[in-house]
Amino acid sequence: MRNLVVVTMIFVISYSNISSLIGQTSARLSLTECVRLAVEHNPILKQTELNVYRNQVNYKQAHYNRLPSLEGNIEHGYNEGRSVNATTNQFVNTSYYSGGQSLYFSAPIFNGFQVLHDIRRRASAREAGKFEFEGAVNELKLDVMEAYVMVLTAQDMLQQMEGQLAVTQENVGRMEIMQREGAADPGDFYDLKGQLRTDQNLLETNKQVLYNRRLRLAALLNIAINELPELEPLPFSIDQNRYSEMDLYYTAMEVLPQFKALDWRVEEAQQQVKVMKADYYPSLSLSASIQSRFSSIDESGFTYWQQFKNYPAKGVSLNLRIPIFNKMKVRTQVKLAKLDLDEVSWERKILENRVREETAKAVFSMKTLQENVNNLREQEQSYQEAFRIAQVHFDAGNSNSVLFLTAKNKLDNTRNALVIKQYEWIMQKYINDYYAGTLDF
Repeated sequence: MRNLVVVTMIFVISYSNISSLIGQTSARLSLTECVRLAVEHNPILKQTELNVYRNQVNYKQAHYNRLPSLEGNIEHGYNEGRSVNATTNQFVNTSYYSGGQSLYFSAPIFNGFQVLHDIRRRASAREAGKFEFEGAVNELKLDVMEAYVMVLTAQDMLQQMEGQLAVTQENVGRMEIMQREGAADPGDFYDLKGQLRTDQNLLETNKQVLYNRRLRLAALLNIAINELPELEPLPFSIDQNRYSEMDLYYTAMEVLPQFKALDWRVEEAQQQVKVMKADYYPSLSLSASIQSRFSSIDESGFTYWQQFKNYPAKGVSLNLRIPIFNKMKVRTQVKLAKLDLDEVSWERKILENRVREETAKAVFSMKTLQENVNNLREQEQSYQEAFRIAQVHFDAGNSNSVLFLTAKNKLDNTRNALVIKQYEWIMQKYINDYYAGTLDF
């Protein structure tokens, strides 16, 4: 009895684990999960994120530049022939070893506020980098959403093509029977067989399109295509609140991180001009040093460490550097920095112009696509009834293949166009939400 209970428990646990694995394997991937995986694993985004860390490192270094510098130096050499003895400062004509050691200290006191302006410049670059990375994340989200929608479009188009092929195969099978019995027009029979090959070729083409689009989505998620599961369908509801062109444009300028990044880039360029102008001013620094020397032919016969103690040299100095003429280098650097400032300012204007164009296009496309979907839905109903009538007449022998295939192709083309326009509307909705800052991914 105890063994039976144990075996039963093992079976139940094993069955639960297997069911869990099957559930994980067959689970569909949602758009939200795709976006999350892309943000976590996309290599291009990870490479872009390095700029955020780089800006942080540069910002810390700008603060460190306020600190004094301290460096040591040790030298040791061999002298031969006529030279100056380092310990006696007299000429000697012999071979000997010499050396020295020193410690230097330097601290800036005033440099035209160059360090201060550089700290502010690096701080602006750091903030700009954060918003630029946020913009890159949003761009990646849009790419994933587009790839996701394109995969669903290709899937529905393939399913649509399979249905069209099934209808053609059914009619070809019926015509083959009638052809053997001599009750069918040979022209109609071969016309349908030709249409069958056309549908089969279109089916293979749609399979290739679906594969390529799944491959694109898998690349954005940084996984192999065979690791990409099936996708969850997206809800389609045409009754959505639309934005006006100007409202969407002004909202986009407030919420898009690209604008905030450029504002910080303008601030960075302004600080860069001040950094360049700092070279117009004199600079003052404090320095101190301690050094000693060694010679193997020292007359005192002291050892290395004894000479180090007996021949120390110490000094403290204030160093004032006054720029007088440097071939107009500072003036040129200031002009170039101002040109960089103008370039960033114009870059913001260019972005405003592009966003104005894109938001207007997005709003207009939403309205147009809504009309397209409504018209195609009504058109599908009309062509579906026309095809039903054509099918009845063709089966009864009161029509020919030309009229039948014309009605069929009209219905097929309308259904294909409806699938495409519906997914285009979904994508345009995401684009409008992107500019409005209401994407919930």
